[in-house]
Amino acid sequence: MSWAALGKATELRQRIFFTVGLLIVYRLGTYIPVPGIDGQALRDFMDQAAAGIGGILTMFTGGALGRMGIFALGIMPYISASIIIQLMASMVPALEQLKKEGEQGRKKINQYTRYGTVLLATFQAYGLAVSLEAGNLAHDPGWFFRAAVVITLVGGTMFLMWLGEQITARGVGNGISLIIFVGIVAEIPAALARFLASGRSGAVSPAVIIGVLVAMLLIVSFVVFMERALRKIHIQYPRRQVGMKVYDGGSSHLPIKVNPAGVIPAIFASSLLLLPTTIATFSGGNTGPVMSTILAYFGPGQPLYLLFFASMIVFFTYFYTENVAFKTDEVADNLKNQNGFVPGIRPGARTAEYLDYVVRRILVLGSAYLAAVCLFPEVLRNQFAIPFYFGGTSVLIVVSVTMDTIQQIQSHLLAHQYEGLIERSQLRGKKRTRKAPARR
Repeated sequence: MSWAALGKATELRQRIFFTVGLLIVYRLGTYIPVPGIDGQALRDFMDQAAAGIGGILTMFTGGALGRMGIFALGIMPYISASIIIQLMASMVPALEQLKKEGEQGRKKINQYTRYGTVLLATFQAYGLAVSLEAGNLAHDPGWFFRAAVVITLVGGTMFLMWLGEQITARGVGNGISLIIFVGIVAEIPAALARFLASGRSGAVSPAVIIGVLVAMLLIVSFVVFMERALRKIHIQYPRRQVGMKVYDGGSSHLPIKVNPAGVIPAIFASSLLLLPTTIATFSGGNTGPVMSTILAYFGPGQPLYLLFFASMIVFFTYFYTENVAFKTDEVADNLKNQNGFVPGIRPGARTAEYLDYVVRRILVLGSAYLAAVCLFPEVLRNQFAIPFYFGGTSVLIVVSVTMDTIQQIQSHLLAHQYEGLIERSQLRGKKRTRKAPARR
């Protein structure tokens, strides 16, 4: 991968420009406000909540929620709907049958995902509109304000979903992941500037600043190492005869990631834990005794909050891996259909049992890694009173998306170089061919 090779790959360069252009459109949309919002009251409110829930939500929406822009819901309703549909497809026979129908089944599942996105976005937008009214952040509360907020926010989420699909089809990388990535990265400079300013004013000691920066570098290095870690299972293929020719058996390996579920368990666990805090924050503190008790025990940084967070991450890691990310029955059937087998293990059910045994042992390390990465910044932030939000989920998303995008760019460059080699070999072959002498 070099700048010279990138300059020669015209198609890749166009894809990169197309991706950057659509991401700029997304960033501009975060500054377009929802109608009917009291801007000054919203800014004062978000400044007070910047170190807590406001910082969390603003980080994941690229600042759109802090400005109450048209993309305030972000792409999270689409991600939640897609995860729910994936989980249902592994448990509902009708949806599982659609997955096996090829392209038509995939289109139908995508259609259901879009319907689910509209329902989730509508529910979240209405709840946000009611919370804005309760927090005295609306100029003219009422049904007209609620309808305007719901229509604007749902439309913004659907437009983001379309942008993500266009980036995936005609750009570089996964569009949905890149939208989340850009939203998180865009808020990092401002958060870092506030952190350094607090050190200059004496609110945070220089030792804490240096320690936090070193800890973030170590976390990023640890995430990169764990995301590239694999458990390779040896696969053997027998000798086979095709016609009169006998082909020798080969060997390969089945790579299993230490964390097959990716960042999905952390996102799911964060969503569950943020729900009561979000409702309480935007309701202006008008909470009942039940909600107050929940917030007292499950507020950010509380021991029960950390324990429940770790438990949910472990649960979703196992659940998502076994039902969606790595289904051992399907992997065993595919190996059996390809005449592959694990040495010493019978194909079919025995292979599935062996893969279950291996995956569950790997997930002990994978779930512990996810829980540690997500909990360590929470503990660090509360112990040292860091005045801005940074979390392990954000680090996981940024590192994973960066690695995936770089890998796709390298794949495009390799494909371009391979096509160039084929064209050169064809041209050399044409030059070497000589015309046969004409017969008299």
